[in-house]
Amino acid sequence: MKFQLDEPQGGNSISKHDGQCVWVNNQPNRSSLLVPWRGEVQAWPLARFEDLSEQHFEQILALRPELVVFGSGGRIRFAPPRLYRSLIEARIGIETMDLAAACRTYNVLASEGRAVLAALLIDA
Repeated sequence: MKFQLDEPQGGNSISKHDGQCVWVNNQPNRSSLLVPWRGEVQAWPLARFEDLSEQHFEQILALRPELVVFGSGGRIRFAPPRLYRSLIEARIGIETMDLAAACRTYNVLASEGRAVLAALLIDA
């Protein structure tokens, strides 16, 4: 049973994913990316979880979501809170999950009209 619309009105939608690619609005993306609820999908210059830095979360902060769904790759890995302190201080929620769960959760929240952003690490 499907739980979300096929094409949410006016927003981005993750249409498919596997370990090496995420399709947003039916466009393939083979490297890490930021998917805001509305607006352009952005490259997220991150190839490995171990390379996460404060600057990666500052890029997210600039998009001003109310909630961030962080897809940490093929398995769930939690970033140290010091890296995303700027989000905490701006009162932006962040939830960490594996890539597949993050894609599903993003679609549900975006279909509800939430100001959500998916920060997706593709660590092929």
